Amino acid sequence: MKYDFDEIIDRRNTDCLKYDFAVERGKPADILPLWVADMDFRTAPGVIERAVADAQFGIYGYTESKDDYFQTVSAWYRDYFGWNVEKDWLVKTPGVVFAICTAIQALTKEGDSVMIQQPVYYPFSAVIWDNHRKLVDNTLVLRDGHYEIDFDDFEQKIIENEVKLFVLCSPHNPVGRVWSMDELQRMGEICLRHNVKVVSDEIHSDFVYEGRKHHVFTAVDPAFEEISIICTAPSKTFNLAGLQISNIFIPNVKIRKAFLKQMSAVGYSEVNMIGLHACKAAYETGREWLDELKVYLKGNLDYVRTYLEENLPQIKLIEPEGTYLIWLDCRALGLTEERLEHMIVHEAKLWLDAGVIFGEAGEGFERINIACPRVVLEEAMLRFNKAVKGVE
Repeated sequence: MKYDFDEIIDRRNTDCLKYDFAVERGKPADILPLWVADMDFRTAPGVIERAVADAQFGIYGYTESKDDYFQTVSAWYRDYFGWNVEKDWLVKTPGVVFAICTAIQALTKEGDSVMIQQPVYYPFSAVIWDNHRKLVDNTLVLRDGHYEIDFDDFEQKIIENEVKLFVLCSPHNPVGRVWSMDELQRMGEICLRHNVKVVSDEIHSDFVYEGRKHHVFTAVDPAFEEISIICTAPSKTFNLAGLQISNIFIPNVKIRKAFLKQMSAVGYSEVNMIGLHACKAAYETGREWLDELKVYLKGNLDYVRTYLEENLPQIKLIEPEGTYLIWLDCRALGLTEERLEHMIVHEAKLWLDAGVIFGEAGEGFERINIACPRVVLEEAMLRFNKAVKGVE
């Protein structure tokens, strides 16, 4: 490969959330972290070059984007997803969770019902509860190692709870589903039928494995443009989370105005200057880097799958269709949630994401971030194996 994803980069003592806050979060100091969804790889060279140039310029004032920024971002989604967007649709935010929270505040009122599909990215639940909305769960169904949508329950929950907003995770974190055209069409038609607005978190859209294709929600059916907010960002793709830049697309004028009004109410306007330029550089120069990264991540996935089959067959990999986060079914170990967590944290010395934080349907599962050098993953699997053998 042209890019060295095997390089070990010491991220400690950089105020890194993943590595520097174990003790503050109740974990052993020597724990190996594979939890939060950022990568242990340097970003694409073109992004680094632009960030260095910005830093050396020495003036970090208020910054806004011009037409070339929109042209770059829109070209990415046109060329790789067949999705055509208009300039007026674009709203820039410091993050996708910020955008979801803004949408909840703008489009619902306290006490209104907001629906999600657990087990799902845990900030979804937090922003619903913290904004005093009612959480409604259309729990995903696990059948033969594959998660599916219960569409009857989906519609029934909307009707019974008068759901106003649905937060879609596409591709889904943590179960790794890449929703098909048919699944998206059915969800969208139900939401249209019952006047439910949709916020589609598509932050992992660039990580889809061979044989699968990501479909932007509003590209499935033009009618969905009237009810949808599409949340995108370069942060997962190019490891830019700390630069706080997301691109939110809102076709419906009324919804967009409500969203912008809520952003104004919290006093937010211009995004991070270096983040803005990094996003543009990533989409302009980073494709080769991303293509090689995806090959490397596929190798990591293959390694974990083979290791589990050969050494820990009782631990079942839920085969991911997308994302660099894998979902492991540990229920066959027969451990309580507390005992499983103790084994992983204090015996294996691994910092993973316990499945229960993604909702009750996640009990007995663990989420692992495989976006790290292979040798780190090998060490993690050895630790995991030794700890499991110790409780059997």
